[in-house]
Amino acid sequence: MDLSIVIPVYNEQEKIREDIAAASAFLSENGLTGEIIVVDDGSTDQTAEVVNKTVVNDNVSLKLVNLDKHTGKGLAVKTGVLQAAGNRIMFIDSGHCVPYSCILKGFVLLNKNDCLIAHGSRFHPESVIKRPMKLSRKLTSFLFRKYIHIRSPIPKELKDTQCGLKIYEGGIARELYSECITDGFMFDIEIILRARRKDYSIMEFPVVWSSDPDSRLSAAAALFRIFRELRLIRKAMRDYGES
Repeated sequence: MDLSIVIPVYNEQEKIREDIAAASAFLSENGLTGEIIVVDDGSTDQTAEVVNKTVVNDNVSLKLVNLDKHTGKGLAVKTGVLQAAGNRIMFIDSGHCVPYSCILKGFVLLNKNDCLIAHGSRFHPESVIKRPMKLSRKLTSFLFRKYIHIRSPIPKELKDTQCGLKIYEGGIARELYSECITDGFMFDIEIILRARRKDYSIMEFPVVWSSDPDSRLSAAAALFRIFRELRLIRKAMRDYGES
């Protein structure tokens, strides 16, 4: 199987059908065998019902994984990755903030062996922002990036650790996520640090991006979890000899 597409969702009944259709079309149009794994992080709306009623193309399989309770994006992505069978595995946020055509730019990096992990980046000089964040979210994002680069050894060339589009060689994804301890928002940081410790190369590629006005992320709630999760990550990295 060429590609597994993991889509973590929480109360996305209005968006998930379009997400699945876009993923299915991408696989078919590019001649890829693949699967779409939707991981429902304890939704309280009709997300699961919508997924079960959605039809995909013949060369594509669709799987719904239901988590018992709402825990966090990190656990949802990890669950999907560890059930994925693709030679390559990616996750992408719900809401179609990034067109699936952008994935091909990440494939170019992987196909040329420039890296083993390819991240979409909203801050790449060639990226196009069609609908920017609200000012408050933009400020929070800026402060988060500054804080993370100060408090953790994230390589400076990685400008956008939180973009919801990341592509991995399959074995590497399963290895890294099997070790991941972060259930929430900061799982991206932990995966980057674990990849860095193993000398797995990461590169960013440009995307076309539109802010989702219906984002499920609460800035206030995220800030509370950031400090706790970063402490846990730093402790885990110290246990492995990471500074």
